[in-house]
Amino acid sequence: MTFFVPSTSPVFDEKHIQESVSPLKMHPTNPVVSSAEFVLEQTNIVKIDDDAVKKATQYILKQVSSEPYTPRTWRTHPLHICPPEPYDPDDILTGACLNWIFLISSLNFSFWSEKEGQLDRYGIEWRTSWGSETMTVHTGYWSLVAALNRALEEGIPIIDPQFYSSETLCPDSLIAHVFRAAPQSAESMPLFSERLAIMREVGAILCNNEFGGSYLGFLQAFQTRYDNQGTALDLVQFVTDSFPSFRDDRMFNGRRVYFWKRPQILVAETWAAFYPENPYIPHPIFPGLDGARISDLTMFADYRVPQILHHLRILAYPPSLKHELCTGKPLGAGSREEMSLRAASIIAVERIRSEMMRCGSDWEASCVLIDFYLWDLAKKLQGGKECLEGIETESILPVHRTRSIWY
Repeated sequence: MTFFVPSTSPVFDEKHIQESVSPLKMHPTNPVVSSAEFVLEQTNIVKIDDDAVKKATQYILKQVSSEPYTPRTWRTHPLHICPPEPYDPDDILTGACLNWIFLISSLNFSFWSEKEGQLDRYGIEWRTSWGSETMTVHTGYWSLVAALNRALEEGIPIIDPQFYSSETLCPDSLIAHVFRAAPQSAESMPLFSERLAIMREVGAILCNNEFGGSYLGFLQAFQTRYDNQGTALDLVQFVTDSFPSFRDDRMFNGRRVYFWKRPQILVAETWAAFYPENPYIPHPIFPGLDGARISDLTMFADYRVPQILHHLRILAYPPSLKHELCTGKPLGAGSREEMSLRAASIIAVERIRSEMMRCGSDWEASCVLIDFYLWDLAKKLQGGKECLEGIETESILPVHRTRSIWY
């Protein structure tokens, strides 16, 4: 079977692609941090309360001391496909888990609904967990996960790049069937056309001669290029170099700035899913002397984590921005308000991590784990499953509404 690898992305203009350069050739550290610092200063809209950072840090450390939150927590989510242990690249489930993680990260954007909190918002009806007989309607990010899981259960090899890159094997109508909404839903999957285009693009790229038709092949090519010494940040760069639809960067005030939400979360999910039970043995995906160096990654700038950071009083908004959020006014992708929210979230989590390190915490203080924790906490609050006690909070505001393939 022959696959066409597009020279440009189906969802980006050619100018954007040509301007995307390899920032790590110039920056020895993650360029997302310096980008966020620049945007935060230039926009001067969202503020960070350092006193609230200290209080939230103590709250988080108290919580994770009573309920351990580690990279292996990833394996406890009921909808996740967990890889076999010990790591075996020849095990079919290893390849399936990797392909599943890759496709989810490729499509992990824009799940907010115009019908937030209503029963007829977009959702996917599927099991509450693998092996459960109880059915429920999954919404938001979990609707994507449930849709792919349901398709696999129905015998549709939707996570196989050789399948979803082919319009013959996997026509548009079949992908629409995979993402069909629950009977009570009055909405369809947001940005379906963009998701479809991205599936075709990334699938075709994985199916070239270098990567061999799988995310496992992509990872093997990555480690070959880096002589098995590649780190998490090296892999982020390899992802953005290889896939136009992962290039979450833009020009702002005369400078190219990087946010890299999806490429970083792809790498972080890969790291967490295969994190060994014994943390003292080499990580199978990052076996080099430096390991993954996961602390080089930032949080994943989306619309959910800023919401919980504001709730914790870490992010402070001017009245005009509060009004826009409360009235549901869309914030354009690349607008000053939208970029300020993303940048402030990145720097706020960096400061939480710094405060944890200053306190001498023995919790693995990486922005990745802090992000995972805050996102899970935000989803629990959204569902009314939890309320925060022992810390002063602001009222929970709606998430900012930006339709974007970046997050």
